[in-house]
Amino acid sequence: MSTPILELRSVNKSFGPIEALQDISLTVNAGEVLCLLGDNGAGKSTLIKTLAGVYKPTSGAVLMDGKPVEFKGPREAQHMGISTVHQFGGTFPLMSIGRSFFVGAEPTKGFWPFKVYDRKKANAIAVKAVQDFGITRIDDGDRLIGGLSGGERQSLAIARAVYFGARVLILDEPTAALGVKQASHVLRIVLEAKKRGIAVIFITHQVTHAMAVGDHFAVLIHGAVAANFRKGEKTREEITDLMAGGEALANLGDEVESSIASHEGYPSSTSK
Repeated sequence: MSTPILELRSVNKSFGPIEALQDISLTVNAGEVLCLLGDNGAGKSTLIKTLAGVYKPTSGAVLMDGKPVEFKGPREAQHMGISTVHQFGGTFPLMSIGRSFFVGAEPTKGFWPFKVYDRKKANAIAVKAVQDFGITRIDDGDRLIGGLSGGERQSLAIARAVYFGARVLILDEPTAALGVKQASHVLRIVLEAKKRGIAVIFITHQVTHAMAVGDHFAVLIHGAVAANFRKGEKTREEITDLMAGGEALANLGDEVESSIASHEGYPSSTSK
């Protein structure tokens, strides 16, 4: 069996007395889509930030290619091939496609001290990168990002990450605010990234979208893995019930906390 590109072994993350992640153990392999499912407050955002180098685990280990790693920050994680695309693509509405694609790494022409931004080269590379993923509507690198649909912005952000060498692609709710047609574009791009051997971590609360692309699934409840299974091992209804159970547990937890606080004479964290 091949060594996973990315692995978490018994990862915990605490903020003072609050345990945001509890004993998380997961693997993601090249050419595989791991879907992280969970309702709001399940720990998905904390896990993303831990994988991306924003947070350091309180305990446990993160491994890449079987070797323990400790990221000093997001830049180091990105340098090692972990790229995160957030819900709205992290793009700049008033920038052109070519400029946004290369922001921070702009190609230049000429010789110092007379180097200038090579707009033609940037546009050509950006358009080709997106079209290689099957998004043929984008054919002008001078077009403003603000004129693109939500699905096209996500596609551009994913194509950019792949172009700059992403080995692990973390997608944070990439279809959450999209219509059916736009979401299908993004899901198709996820499958194309998988074909290219990229490990994809697809964070979502939309079970249908997860089942369309996922190979491996993990349901998070209160920062812990409540279920970890492969494609075909659970039905959509079973997965939805698991996630709904997480919401019920959260409500129960709030009730218990309020009850304890009232008995001890302290205000609960849910009090307004």
